[in-house]
Amino acid sequence: MSSEPVKLDINAILRQLPHRYPFLLVDRVLECNPGKDIRALKNITYNEPYFTGHFPHRPLMPGVIAIEALAQTAGMLAFITGGVIPDENTKFYFVGIDKARFRKVVQPGDQLILTATLKRSFKGIWRFETAALVGADEAASAEMMLALEVGK
Repeated sequence: MSSEPVKLDINAILRQLPHRYPFLLVDRVLECNPGKDIRALKNITYNEPYFTGHFPHRPLMPGVIAIEALAQTAGMLAFITGGVIPDENTKFYFVGIDKARFRKVVQPGDQLILTATLKRSFKGIWRFETAALVGADEAASAEMMLALEVGK
């Protein structure tokens, strides 16, 4: 495993994640240290599909969408760490969440910095500590578990 941090643009992210518009929630990987941690970026724009209903008078990013963005970020760390290039038979599933907290409103114009730190990997289950930041302020955080399934 290389000790150099990995950076990914949107084209590389599309190769790493099965998600597509409107549910792809990571725009760029700023830095990934395989086996350790990842830092990614989501630009929050007014044309996100959930803003039409949440809420028309004051658009706010739903907290569960921020959690999903964190799960996608953690999933990329798992794939990169495991040396997995996903295909149609490779899946990862969100299997657990603990200590989810929502501390700051996320709105159009914000840049959401998504972080995940690998805490443990055992028998295909990966445990992460995650946080979503707007500037220096934590907007959301959670401990989460993902299961990686590589098809044959």
